[in-house]
Amino acid sequence: MALGLIVLILKIYFIVLIVIMMIYGLRHIIFTHNRLYMRQKVSYRDVMDSDLPKVTVVIPMHNEEAVLDNVIESLLKCDYDWDRLEIIPINDHSTDRTGEMLRAYHARYPFIRPLHRYGDDILRGKPAGLNDAIALATGEVIIVFDADYRPSRNLLKKLATPFTDPEVGAVMGRVIPLNANHNLLTCLLNLERTGGYQVDQQARYNMGLVPQYGGTVGGFRRSVIVAEGGFDTKILAEDTELTYRLYTTGWTVVYDNSAECYEEAPETWAVRAKQIRRWARGHNEVMFKNFFRVIFTPYLSIMQKVDGMMLLLVYFMPFLLALGHIDCLILFFLGEMELFSGWFILLFIGVYNSWGNFAPFYEIGAGTILDGLTREILALPMLCFSFYFYMWHISRGFLDAVVDRVTRRNVTWNKTDRFAGKKGNGAASAPTDASAPDAATPAAGSADATTAGSVQAMTAAPAHHENGAPQGGQEVKA
Repeated sequence: MALGLIVLILKIYFIVLIVIMMIYGLRHIIFTHNRLYMRQKVSYRDVMDSDLPKVTVVIPMHNEEAVLDNVIESLLKCDYDWDRLEIIPINDHSTDRTGEMLRAYHARYPFIRPLHRYGDDILRGKPAGLNDAIALATGEVIIVFDADYRPSRNLLKKLATPFTDPEVGAVMGRVIPLNANHNLLTCLLNLERTGGYQVDQQARYNMGLVPQYGGTVGGFRRSVIVAEGGFDTKILAEDTELTYRLYTTGWTVVYDNSAECYEEAPETWAVRAKQIRRWARGHNEVMFKNFFRVIFTPYLSIMQKVDGMMLLLVYFMPFLLALGHIDCLILFFLGEMELFSGWFILLFIGVYNSWGNFAPFYEIGAGTILDGLTREILALPMLCFSFYFYMWHISRGFLDAVVDRVTRRNVTWNKTDRFAGKKGNGAASAPTDASAPDAATPAAGSADATTAGSVQAMTAAPAHHENGAPQGGQEVKA
């Protein structure tokens, strides 16, 4: 009797899992159709020309001497008035030349105001660093970049313009790997980025659903996060946490597919494993915190709640799929399932989906068409193997989040290793065409061109904090 009940539960679980995957599949069929055939929302910059707000660019850094020149030099070449620009690089307990290099930039450009965070009593990590930087910021809008990113020339204007709409709480741009052609892994990451941004994010924005603020290449209103008491330092995925905080309090998130920024993608599977495990851990921490808030918030429509829940559960699904494999094995050894038939269904699911947001092959395929990635598309079949790599490490991240929740232990931020300085390509630059394509136009899928343009003359005087904090021409230490 007990064995029969166990078999019944295992079979029900397997059927429910297949149904859930079919729902995700339908969702992305709709997204793909919308992106290819329906009307596309364009950049705010294409339809508005209002006075731009003062912007504070925040760049969290820890031992970033190999890449920090790239991001800062790219920002200096951005088409944004320097009297409306403040840059706060966060030197978070670096032990290399990061602090020295930032002091040199500060001496040349007073509006670059490094925040040096040292001391055993200073909480480490990106959320804590952002909180300290926001407390010092003078800009109305906070725009965040990771240290290995390289903004295009018109990116700051594209990210700042939507904030002229009083309903906008955050804006997200598009990330494109700069080293997409380095090896198989970077090629696959380029495909994943293409599907995730070119199709998934844009379609969700078109349909008025829940486009996600991604934590870098994006901005948010300083007043919103200050009113909410800052970022939760016990959550690794501060970007996802902010996304749901905004949606459940009545704000909207704008996605601009033409606001392109170029990143250094991980080049080894070990580094990628650490990164995706950290993302899964942080995302699931946000899921535990916001599950019922999304269901009961009055600020979201039914369709937005459905999309928001599916996005919230996306780093939980690989763990369920892993359990599905175990489910099949148990049923097989109990004589209740043929090995080939059971595993064939799960193999199909693995092939059908890629990692993270479960963007299926046809969604990534649509992105490659829009981006003109004719050669990269040949690597598409390899995603079925990388999916199982992600399933393992995302499942580990989910279990980390469960332990965090049960034990209430403090989480530790582990940054992604950089590769630019190791191979001597730190001087490579990203494209900075001042007229990037809009959302309905194919965008470049890889970036190898050289940055053009010259640094404009500085016009800004040192900024003064209303609260009496040090002026723009001084460094700030926590």
